[in-house]
Amino acid sequence: MPISEPSAELRVGAAYIRVSDDGQRDLSPDSQLRLIKDFARAHNIIIPEQYVYMDEGISGRSTKKRTAFNSMIAIAKTEPRPFDVILLWKFSRFARNRVDSVVYKAMLRRDLGIDVVSISEPVGEDKTSVLMESIIEAMDEFYSANLSEEVKRGMTEKAMRGGLQSTPPYGYRAHEKDNILVLVPEEAEDVREVFRRFVAGDGYFAIARWLNSRGRRTHRGNPFENRTVEYIIRNPAYIGKLRWNPAGRSRRNFDDPNIIVTAAQHQPIIDAELWEQAQRQAEKIKAQWRPHMRPASEHRDWLSGLLRCSACGRSIIKANAGGYWKCEGYAKGRCATSQHIADEKIKAAIIERMQHDAASLRPFDYTIVRPRSEDERSAADAELQINRLLARLSRLRDAYLDGVESLADYKAAKAKLEKNLDKLRSAAVVKADQGPTKETDAAMRQNLRQAVEVLLSPTATMQEKHTAAHQCIDHCVWCKDKNTLDVFYRLTLV
Repeated sequence: MPISEPSAELRVGAAYIRVSDDGQRDLSPDSQLRLIKDFARAHNIIIPEQYVYMDEGISGRSTKKRTAFNSMIAIAKTEPRPFDVILLWKFSRFARNRVDSVVYKAMLRRDLGIDVVSISEPVGEDKTSVLMESIIEAMDEFYSANLSEEVKRGMTEKAMRGGLQSTPPYGYRAHEKDNILVLVPEEAEDVREVFRRFVAGDGYFAIARWLNSRGRRTHRGNPFENRTVEYIIRNPAYIGKLRWNPAGRSRRNFDDPNIIVTAAQHQPIIDAELWEQAQRQAEKIKAQWRPHMRPASEHRDWLSGLLRCSACGRSIIKANAGGYWKCEGYAKGRCATSQHIADEKIKAAIIERMQHDAASLRPFDYTIVRPRSEDERSAADAELQINRLLARLSRLRDAYLDGVESLADYKAAKAKLEKNLDKLRSAAVVKADQGPTKETDAAMRQNLRQAVEVLLSPTATMQEKHTAAHQCIDHCVWCKDKNTLDVFYRLTLV
């Protein structure tokens, strides 16, 4: 039966709403939702609040960044089926890419039994309607591609004239009327000091720490890091110019020949001489710290990914020079504690602890980070399904109380849902964990002895050491202030 015909059967629906970021004249999110709800009421479809999905300012050419869309698809795949139909204002809200549209619609309709309906472009179920829907999708994709070219051409022309097309850099704000950059006095003075300190010899990290110590934040509200300070140093906005990359590549690719740099109308913060001095210093740093190339088979140290900072919880990573390890957060100016330690010292301490735990006479003289068992994972999944069924029962009861559902239909649907609930509740029961045993203790110590043997072997490759360490160690926490090292193991029964 075509969706355009009202149905006597009450169905559960989802609403998907998307507003583009490309200047298209879309209906507002509220307008789209209002029209969808009007359509749903006219066709005996209820739309619970948790099944309203909205992506604002997101292009429809790809699904990668459409978090609400991806969440809707994930929920649609769950058992029992959460909703029967997805309602859209237009098919273009679902996707402007024919490949994505065909793949997701086929999965929803054929595999999951969930229809996708455009309330403003009604089509039936015959072969002519299938053709019409395909034509609509092709037109949407053509419109999107053509609009992208037109927008890019317009942005290029605006860039050539020195127009602002991005978020104002630190030190400026955009004027409300003419969109020209205007100085923010306190931030502008910070920018001048950043350039003075950099030319005097301070590095990106030292400057980031200085800014953060003064309580400064980027325009996105984040603490300053090496890369944000580098962006300030390399941004020509501070000498009265604007930069734009038509290829849309990373903003850190400062040497890209496609980048457009033109004179603008705003007031510079620094002079050309200070700018040139800073650029020479930046090039000097870039040449000094080129990525360290290692053979593919030796690309990871065996300790990589295992060591964590006790202060911020971030990874402690190996420095480029390779002689010591340091907190990743501290290196970016986000952690106040310098957790650096020599490579030989930290590895010797970890191996010594492993040897101690392998030979200890006391049982269970170590900490195991135990992954959930299959039974626990099944129980967790069952709990999730139980909550969803309880929510459906609640919606069914509301529909009956509102007079939408008849008593006979309500009783039949309720009995079916309660039967499924009983099955899931049985699956959610898990036996209590008995903790470590003599058998697991013996296996743990055997794993440690084998790992230590590999780590101390002069002939073992780095990849072999990496595998051995990661098979028995979950993570390690290093605290320089207290001079403590906590090692947490994973139990692998062989």
